[in-house]
Amino acid sequence: MSKKRIAESAARQYVSGRSHGVRNIDLSSAQSASSEIARDINRDIVLEFIRFRQPVSRVDLSRLSGLQPSTISAIVEQLLEEKWIKEGAVVQGARGRPSTMLSVNSDLVTLALDLRPDRAIVAIIDLSGRFLAHETVMLLSDPTAAIARIVDRMQQLRKQHADKSFEGVGVSVPGRVHPVTQRILMAPNLKWHDFDLKGALEAGLGLQVELDNDANACLASELWNGRLQGVKNAVLVAISEGVGTSIFAGGQLQSGFNGLAGEFGHIPVDSSGPVCGCGQRGCWEIFASSRAALRIYKELAPKAPSCNIQELLRMAEEGEAAAEKAVFRQAKSLGQGLRLITAALSPELILITGEITSCWDKFGPTVEQELQATMLVKPAPRLAIAGDGYLARLSGASAMLLHRHASYHRSTHPVQSRKRPVKTARKKK
Repeated sequence: MSKKRIAESAARQYVSGRSHGVRNIDLSSAQSASSEIARDINRDIVLEFIRFRQPVSRVDLSRLSGLQPSTISAIVEQLLEEKWIKEGAVVQGARGRPSTMLSVNSDLVTLALDLRPDRAIVAIIDLSGRFLAHETVMLLSDPTAAIARIVDRMQQLRKQHADKSFEGVGVSVPGRVHPVTQRILMAPNLKWHDFDLKGALEAGLGLQVELDNDANACLASELWNGRLQGVKNAVLVAISEGVGTSIFAGGQLQSGFNGLAGEFGHIPVDSSGPVCGCGQRGCWEIFASSRAALRIYKELAPKAPSCNIQELLRMAEEGEAAAEKAVFRQAKSLGQGLRLITAALSPELILITGEITSCWDKFGPTVEQELQATMLVKPAPRLAIAGDGYLARLSGASAMLLHRHASYHRSTHPVQSRKRPVKTARKKK
């Protein structure tokens, strides 16, 4: 069988699997695919089966994947050597030899960073998505000083979990990141323009760092954790200090020519509206973000003490009139702005994540009503919330890092796949 046919066969197996995992293999590479890429695709198939079926035996992996036992054995040995998986109990089946069960390695973890305009949240997350620790670091206005604080906190967390092996650092950014250079291109609410965040973190931590927009990170989490089964066209809308969006079209994450695809939050919807952080007037995020709800509340209750978005949402849930009205206006603007997305992309699913989802039972129907009312042609896309509003971006940062370290992604993205910094060795037990 030719190298091309081997790669295409592996890709078909990967895409046709219906029960698990991230299936966004770029088949445009099939014409120049090599047997190395085919091996990498098969490796990802096996890793996904282990993640979603653990504990699982080598025999079961061969049956589930359709791969030959010799291929499974070679891939399992590679995954064991790279510490992605570990061997567990030996189980005697009804017939044949005993089987050694396989599961993901709980000692392999990631550092995750959710960067926000006024603070950073850092965490340690394992391969199964469990949070081992997370803390908040208040940011300084100077990015160099702010990163020094973050690095110091991350180093302390690593010392507290010295028995773990750290795969790298995933970073969720409230702005756009160049897909090749990984430099921050635009972050109006953060105001760190063209800052080499990746280089600063790698220098301070000695770990490979992967950055992406917060909405892209959250969508990566949905993919990594297998929550988009059967969905080929979706848009995730991340609501926080701003409004970020991520596009999943034709089974692929779309970043555009320079990483700026999906900036619906910076499309003006009212030319007489307030000035946005991007410099334009009346952008969608001016009316639909968490900051918008806080601004509206201050206008409605000018004598009320200042509060943050969590406090505002709590007051709204308790029926405080001004708070309730402010969040309802935010929800209405959010729903109306979804027309930008439905008219441009016509997705089958729209996912919402962010602080407002903690009160979705109360305010979600308003968003749904406005979405239905603004459709060009019905039916409207399915509307759902994605992940915990507080932790979704951390989970996404971790998932994005792990996804980019998958073999297929490394072999088809050579510019971003440079040699990783040497990781700190685990302590011997």
